[in-house]
Amino acid sequence: MDVLKIKPFTKSFDIRLSPPGSKSLTNRALVLAALSERQCRLSNVLFADDTRHMLENLAALGFELQVDPSTNSVAVQGAGGAIPSTSAELFCGNSGTTLRFLAAMCALGNGVYKLDGIERMRQRPIGELVDMLRHLGVAVEYVQQEGFPPIRIHAKGMPGGSLRFGVAQSSQYLSAILMAAPFAKDEVKIDLDTGQTSWPYIAMTMRLMTEFGNLVELERDPATAEPSVIHVPPQPYLGEDYVIEPDASNASYFMAAAAIHRGSRVTIEGLGSNSVQGDVRFAQVLQKMGATAIIDSQTITIAAGRQLRGIDVDLSDMPDTAQTLAAIALFAEGSTTIRGLRTLRVKETDRLAALQTELRKLGATVIIDSDETLQITPPKTITPAAIETYNDHRMAMSFAVAATRAAGVEILDPTCVNKTYPGFFDDLERLRT
Repeated sequence: MDVLKIKPFTKSFDIRLSPPGSKSLTNRALVLAALSERQCRLSNVLFADDTRHMLENLAALGFELQVDPSTNSVAVQGAGGAIPSTSAELFCGNSGTTLRFLAAMCALGNGVYKLDGIERMRQRPIGELVDMLRHLGVAVEYVQQEGFPPIRIHAKGMPGGSLRFGVAQSSQYLSAILMAAPFAKDEVKIDLDTGQTSWPYIAMTMRLMTEFGNLVELERDPATAEPSVIHVPPQPYLGEDYVIEPDASNASYFMAAAAIHRGSRVTIEGLGSNSVQGDVRFAQVLQKMGATAIIDSQTITIAAGRQLRGIDVDLSDMPDTAQTLAAIALFAEGSTTIRGLRTLRVKETDRLAALQTELRKLGATVIIDSDETLQITPPKTITPAAIETYNDHRMAMSFAVAATRAAGVEILDPTCVNKTYPGFFDDLERLRT
């Protein structure tokens, strides 16, 4: 197994940078472009493992793509809600967005489509999405284990109708249904339970649907202002030439690095208060810990304060930043409690268990409570250790940030960052100059 040894930074830094395009936005935009009525040109597209799986599978479904990695652009010829191929075997690797989004999209076709992935993907639940598709009249079968990929869709279009979406489910299930729903035979109406998990990702999906021409409607509870009902009109996507924002989740690592190095500052370009990504609010989490945060419409600047302090925070709206916060909690004064993490058990790895194991290697005291809360008490001195990454890009990137301050921290299997950010370690080294 490859090992990356990262030497701690010896001086402060002041730098401006922009991470590559968002994986979440790239895969959503590719789906919406393919469903549109015209050719859509996407720019600042992320080229990484997850998005390559999406591109390869869209091609396997018969969509015409003009892919240019040299300019980070893709032109997609939309098929107006149709699926050109009548059969396909779609390999999605460990990309949850690819498998889930395409499962709903394939329901619009007229044929048989099998979706599968690596062994870890076969351990990630998909039963709630399958139940939703079946409730909307789609024929879906499990090829092996009930509730898990691979699945086979026997598509004759999506009949549509009403359904209820609970709070324990991945927000990606709802996003998948929403993007395909405009082409259902009957209008799709979704009643929402209160306390939705990762709501900003659902809001992101609806905002992109609107950008591409479908005026999805959201009702809120008049008493609580919480989202309560979504109506998806049978309205086609007209198409949109769309610029992908930098990835806010991946920007969190550089924001965190600035926060733990005294005298340092980083400005993230292309993200700010106008962003469609909820993870930009990680800047406010760092501010609560004692860093300085300046958020403009198109930039976020984080500067280190005198000393980070432990906090108690709910990250149910941005769980992809939990590992970043857990790693820098090692350098805070006092304990940090991170709540709202129930979805982390079924990500690329069991992230709660992985965080507990690896943080303990470094000397931290780590307690998991009720499968959704992580309490981290930092050690007086960090113990050198080799960090197992579990084929999880966020484990590698989060602990790499810790390694920029703590001596003797090594990252095992660093190439797992190729899932969403192939150039991550090069960009991290830019902070050293």
